[in-house]
Amino acid sequence: MAHAVVVRSPLAHGRVTRCEAGAARAAHGVLDVITAGDAAGVRLPCVSLAPGQPESSYPVLEETIRYAGQPLAVVVALTEEAAQDAAELLDVGFDELPAVVGADRALLDDAPLLYPGWGTNLVTDFVIGDTDCEELIAGAEHVVEMTFRIGRAAPSPMEPRRIVASWADGTLTIWASTQAPHHVRDHAAQALGLAQHRVRVIGCDVGGGFGAKEHLYPDETLVCLAAIRSGRPVRWVEPRTDHFGATLPARDAVHRGRLALDADGRFVALHCDILGDLGAHPSNVGISPIAVSATMLPGPYRFERAGARVRAAVTTTTPTGSYRGFGQPEATWTRERLVDEAARRLGVDPVEIRLRNMIRPEELPYATRTWQSYDSGDYPGALRALRGLARTRPSHDGRRRGVGFSCHVESTGMGPSAQMKAAGIQAGGFESAVVRMEPDASVVVCTGVAGIGQGIETALAQLAADRVGVPLERVQVVLGDTAATPYSPVGSIASRSLTVGGGALIQAAARLRDRIVAIAAHQLEAAPEDLEVAGEVVRVKGDPGARRTLEEIAASAWRGWDLPEGMSPGLEERATHDPAAYTYAYGAHAAAVAVDVETGAVEVEGYWVVGDSGTLVNPAIVEGQIRGGVAQGIGMALTEELAYSEEGLPLAEYLLPTTREIPAVEVVLVQTPSPVTPGGMKGVGEAGVIGPPAAIGNAVAAALPEIADRITVTPLTPQTVWSLLDSSHRSRTDPGVG
Repeated sequence: MAHAVVVRSPLAHGRVTRCEAGAARAAHGVLDVITAGDAAGVRLPCVSLAPGQPESSYPVLEETIRYAGQPLAVVVALTEEAAQDAAELLDVGFDELPAVVGADRALLDDAPLLYPGWGTNLVTDFVIGDTDCEELIAGAEHVVEMTFRIGRAAPSPMEPRRIVASWADGTLTIWASTQAPHHVRDHAAQALGLAQHRVRVIGCDVGGGFGAKEHLYPDETLVCLAAIRSGRPVRWVEPRTDHFGATLPARDAVHRGRLALDADGRFVALHCDILGDLGAHPSNVGISPIAVSATMLPGPYRFERAGARVRAAVTTTTPTGSYRGFGQPEATWTRERLVDEAARRLGVDPVEIRLRNMIRPEELPYATRTWQSYDSGDYPGALRALRGLARTRPSHDGRRRGVGFSCHVESTGMGPSAQMKAAGIQAGGFESAVVRMEPDASVVVCTGVAGIGQGIETALAQLAADRVGVPLERVQVVLGDTAATPYSPVGSIASRSLTVGGGALIQAAARLRDRIVAIAAHQLEAAPEDLEVAGEVVRVKGDPGARRTLEEIAASAWRGWDLPEGMSPGLEERATHDPAAYTYAYGAHAAAVAVDVETGAVEVEGYWVVGDSGTLVNPAIVEGQIRGGVAQGIGMALTEELAYSEEGLPLAEYLLPTTREIPAVEVVLVQTPSPVTPGGMKGVGEAGVIGPPAAIGNAVAAALPEIADRITVTPLTPQTVWSLLDSSHRSRTDPGVG
């Protein structure tokens, strides 16, 4: 085993003028040093392309520097320590260029250009939804307009990115911490010019992904190249300090939102001008999270018109990409803050104004103004149930307290391949499953989705056990190996592993059960409809003595004995599920906060969720997913922001929430099966993280009505809240301030 160390740029913007590697190559234990010239032409694809996007791929190494943390070289040595020592011997010179931080600054006329050949830092500019919102907004009785800034967040999984690559007998084998093994295989093969059957990816157990591990990164590609060049296994583990400069962050956007209402407080129109920060280049997902913010903007409400202008710019910061929620927390933050501010200005209860405008169960399925087709649910029912749960503690310590609500609809089950093509996504959305009953009647399930700590192995085993008729402990689930599992175009992302992968499994298991019953019917000389499967036995209804055990049936099937005419030996079925549409989970969240007006510190004292993710295969897993998401949402709301200096350097302080910041989270689960998915499941992986920022922001606004209309940024750090309070106090005491 050899070990790799990635040398990264200390600058945000510049050009490499010198990269002398002689001393590093000559150092003790060094096997290889890879610089830009050694990786010329090695590029990774952008999977999601924006309208007008000028580039559809990006290099893994280049001499133009566009963000601090960009890889400059890779040093490979017999030990990690030797590689680190040699990396310090690399002699690199730079010509520094001006940095540009912030998408709004990047669009100024005098902003430095990251790609001079483009003539602009703007990557795309397009419209989603209704194009005639302006007329209704202009004529509305009430208009609430606010500009929101959503801070950049880092996914921060428990396990950092890590990879081992080995080159032997013309085959590249990759062990990776990944959410999408086939995606990694496809990208590695394309970047390195290998046939896909010459690349094998093994996902292993993964300690969290949250969207950050759904593709192959430049540094990981270089480790694969190092393995090919050295002919030996090469290992690299991302240092936690590298995570904030190298692993894709997300969220970073500015929203100018407008909500128009009539005299009765009914919603007329909703429009948002969305400007997203893509960082140094469009990542593999590019503008997709920003586009999802636009498509999910209406949430669970009726509007005569709704739409968004979507723009994205490049800046001299780490490229942005996927993070749990994928644009939906941002949309919910903007919409729900506008709704609460409208309620405050109109003197209406914030729950009542929501109920007045919510889509009713009898209106579903419902087509939104931004091209979504909600499938099933009871949005008002969830909010009414939530209202009965939320409460504040008595104010006995001088802090100000408030309760805030937020409601959302969540796009889950990413998968309609035709829709993905229409949206510019260069991947399919189907999933396949293979279900095999072995000669001893044990069952093996193979599918291309990945286990990333979300409990998918257990849920898939439950589906197979229930539908085939064997105990849970008799089911083995095989995931994460491109040599052993069916092809998965995008893996475990977008709350789709159970919705789409489970849908395929249900279909395959049903076919296998039908095959088992057909064999039993033939052997028992009975009609299939007269048989039942119970207790690992297929028996004639009403005649317990007429029976065949599953083991007897499986043994005869694999031996080719006594089968129905025309049936081939074996007990294995495969099914592919390409869903007809997305599924739409939903939830209502409430937060109770206490705010210290002397320091600006916000404490979340209580949190409640009513959620519906369709049919519940394993309620304990669903609750765990929601609680984990809520914890991340609280971090987004109060503490987490990846900030940069004026020179484009990431600032060292990044405050993840701990158990001290997360209260007990009360979860109430309801079930409305989806008519779209076999089994009726909807996704839940992102449900918990979508609602907390808005619920907490609304709670802070309720506690501090004097600054309610200025609660517009995430995170709401003590400094931010204190500054708003101080500004409000000074403007009241000095009319010239404000």
